[in-house]
Amino acid sequence: MKPFRFGVVAGYAPDLTSWTAQAERVEKLGFDTLLATDPVGTADPFVLLGAAAAVTIDLTLGTFVLADPFRDAAALGWQAQTLHRQTRGRFELGLGVGRPGAETHAAALGREFPSPGERITRMAATIAHLKREPDRPRLVLAGGGPKMLALAAQEADTVTFTWRPTTTEAEAQSIVDQFRELAGSRLPEIELGLNLMAVGSEPSPGIARWAGVDVPELAAGGAVTVLPEDPGAAAETLLRWRERWGISYVTINSGYAEPFAAIADEARKAGG
Repeated sequence: MKPFRFGVVAGYAPDLTSWTAQAERVEKLGFDTLLATDPVGTADPFVLLGAAAAVTIDLTLGTFVLADPFRDAAALGWQAQTLHRQTRGRFELGLGVGRPGAETHAAALGREFPSPGERITRMAATIAHLKREPDRPRLVLAGGGPKMLALAAQEADTVTFTWRPTTTEAEAQSIVDQFRELAGSRLPEIELGLNLMAVGSEPSPGIARWAGVDVPELAAGGAVTVLPEDPGAAAETLLRWRERWGISYVTINSGYAEPFAAIADEARKAGG
């Protein structure tokens, strides 16, 4: 089993002062990574991650996840290599095919938004370009569908499972089993991760708007996207998932940073 890593996904940055303060806070809370969405509000994540790097020491910085259709492969490679080298390896590149609504931002950038199948083909070409560099950032691929999981099984250093908010343990098991079969002999090399939505069972209007279902219903339904509020019970859940599925890299949105930090601490104490 791989050691745990814990991270925070941040999608709000009204200005650089508040963004860099958030980066410092995430590092002080003991997290391993701070990840930026694409975009962060309306901002370019690469600009913000460079600022976060300047005010932190050991924190790994990354994207969760870049929408591949937004950028030209050569320009993306240049930006990623710059952050990788300037941070002395503290940058990891998360890539995806674009979340719902991404076509609107792509249009604003003057970029075409390909069909789902074309996006996978395009991403494979982008990855091939990125891997020309022998010293490159760690590659994190996010996916839940068969084609994206197959690409991640071939190319990813880390895969983050992007299952539905209501996914149960039985449903998650099926997805993990599928990925294990696809990865074959590469499986021991790949770090497996998941992104949580919430801790506890208190209502969250923001999550309800985005997911179409609120936290209390997710918790009551046994969704793997929500952890118990009690740090000990939550840590036991993470240890069980690592033993059962091999998932060792766990992230959550920044609104739950404090309670998740306590859970991460308990999990590390219990299982390393």
